Amino acid sequence: MPNVSEKLEVVSLSQIVATAAASMCAFVVGISLAYTSPALPSMTNENVTDFEVSKQQASWVGGIMPLAGILGAISGAPLIMNVGRKLTIILTSAPFIVSWLLIASAGSVIIVLMGRMLTGFAVGVASVSLPVYIGEVIHPLIRGTLGVMLTLMCNFGVVICYVIGSYTTWSQLAFICAAFCLPFVIMMIFVPESPRWHLTNGRRSEGMKALTWLRRKDADIKDELEEMSVEQDDVAEGTNICKEMIQRKNLKPVFIALALMFFQQISGINAVMFYTVMIFNMSGSTINCYLSTIIVGAVNFLASLVATMVIDLTGRKILLYISLLIMILTLIAMSVFFYCKSIDVNTSSYSWLPLLSFVLYALGFSLGLGPIPWLMLGEILPSRIRGPAASLVVSFSWLCTFIVTKTFQDMIDLMGIHGAFALFCCGCIVGLFFVIFVVPETKNKTLEEIEAELTGGLAKEES
Repeated sequence: MPNVSEKLEVVSLSQIVATAAASMCAFVVGISLAYTSPALPSMTNENVTDFEVSKQQASWVGGIMPLAGILGAISGAPLIMNVGRKLTIILTSAPFIVSWLLIASAGSVIIVLMGRMLTGFAVGVASVSLPVYIGEVIHPLIRGTLGVMLTLMCNFGVVICYVIGSYTTWSQLAFICAAFCLPFVIMMIFVPESPRWHLTNGRRSEGMKALTWLRRKDADIKDELEEMSVEQDDVAEGTNICKEMIQRKNLKPVFIALALMFFQQISGINAVMFYTVMIFNMSGSTINCYLSTIIVGAVNFLASLVATMVIDLTGRKILLYISLLIMILTLIAMSVFFYCKSIDVNTSSYSWLPLLSFVLYALGFSLGLGPIPWLMLGEILPSRIRGPAASLVVSFSWLCTFIVTKTFQDMIDLMGIHGAFALFCCGCIVGLFFVIFVVPETKNKTLEEIEAELTGGLAKEES
């Protein structure tokens, strides 16, 4: 196992800069995900908004973004394959900026929905391109640490959106969100394309230049470049992608990636994040609902920071165990609290419980179940099908997000909010067993080693 000094030897400022540039796009994804929580209360307030927004329309403002994310994820595959990972990330800035300006200047709920659809499309494309780009440009020994930066910055975007949203109207918040789209475009211009993408397209000299830029000046990239070249030459031979996707050797990594995304969403995280203010209002907590939301977002961010520091030491699976166990316990606590409230049990003495439970729930999620499925998306998918498989997995993730967020209000109406939390808890329990028995450990392994382990390739035997 590589020690700390060996990992420090492969760290370079250029890799940190490339990660920071991509992570600024993840920051915009974060504010896009969080927007409805602080925005909906003022948007549905007739004293603030000139047009009427019904409860059902409000649910669509939250739910339509992940639905559009499916289309974005489907579009992301041909984009990252044909125009490159870097340019795809840059291109997302156009729909992001236009969508926020549409929302900010909306004179009807239809325009808001159009803006949220465009936001969702951009988020879907970014969700495919960001983990693939980071997975391919970062050295294997520090891929976990820098890879989790995407989730860290996404959660930071959530916090910033919550804080600003507590002091602004939905329209003012949208204008500010538009301005946040500029930094990542500027930063991405100055970082290189993925070396693997260059090699796949027969551009060995460009790939060598990109890898040289990304590694230390004194680093010997010959072996790493050769390993990439062998793998990418195989990819570039040109086979039927659809046939490749359904080959038995590729089904396992694709299934694991799909399942991790399913368990991530069935944990209820996006329903909670989209409607945090509403849930705190329902809890009857004596703590200000906006302050509670900000606290939850801040803990979410801090837990991601902890995950960033320890993921390459503990490994992916240990963090997933801890994450799921914390979430199971807190979902049980929230379910019991809201059940007692529903049968008119006096819960005033426990008004602190919702906030504590939400804080621990967010902490648990951000330690493992939040960042690791996205990190592993860039790690476990075979190189021959990485683009289309990532598109499939991200599309499935956004479909699950849409179903959970759009039906959350219906679940509350049907089984009570306590029943919804109990359902999310059951999903986490099943997810824990799946991680224990099926998910592989990818710590300190190259992408080629991971692929060989999951598909039974030659690299495994040679290693």
